[in-house]
Amino acid sequence: MRNIAQAALIAVAIILSGCAGKDFVRPDPSRLTMGKTTKHQVLAEYGDPYRSGQALKNEQSVLSISYAYAEAGGTPYRPGVTPARAQGFYFHNDLLVGHEFISSWASDHTDFEHAKVSQIVKGKSTRADVIRHFGRPGGIYIYPLIKSRHGEALVYLYSEVERTGFVSMKLNRKHLVVTIGAGDIVEDVEFTTTH
Repeated sequence: MRNIAQAALIAVAIILSGCAGKDFVRPDPSRLTMGKTTKHQVLAEYGDPYRSGQALKNEQSVLSISYAYAEAGGTPYRPGVTPARAQGFYFHNDLLVGHEFISSWASDHTDFEHAKVSQIVKGKSTRADVIRHFGRPGGIYIYPLIKSRHGEALVYLYSEVERTGFVSMKLNRKHLVVTIGAGDIVEDVEFTTTH
């Protein structure tokens, strides 16, 4: 899946530009209801976003708003990485159709063991299997962010900017989207990584 999510890229842009952004706390997923939470409710709780945009996904227009924060002096999940966190919210017809959280901070990192992706089997693995392998998802997508009109996807996303020299930087990124269908059975698995 070509991800319309911009949270990781926004965090990288903040780091490279030297801008720290505005700190925030990872949203409580129980306060976000897919297909019901509105853009107005998110803005009332989180304030003005760092960035907003529009994209076409499955032939539907999706609005994105993103928040990001980085701090060079913070405690990263891995040494040599500038800690950053970002949150993306996605809306179709003003209703929430997706959210994702990403962090390279030690306190709330979203790294996951991507070697276990091969253990998730379409048509056989369950939602419980996915959560057992990867933990609490960093986000949820529904249609039109995914093809399925009735399922939902568990989202795992991790990104970090690693200093490889005095001025050189390397982006490491991985993104797992597991669509869950009827009976809590896995319908689709999409994994991408960049090093």
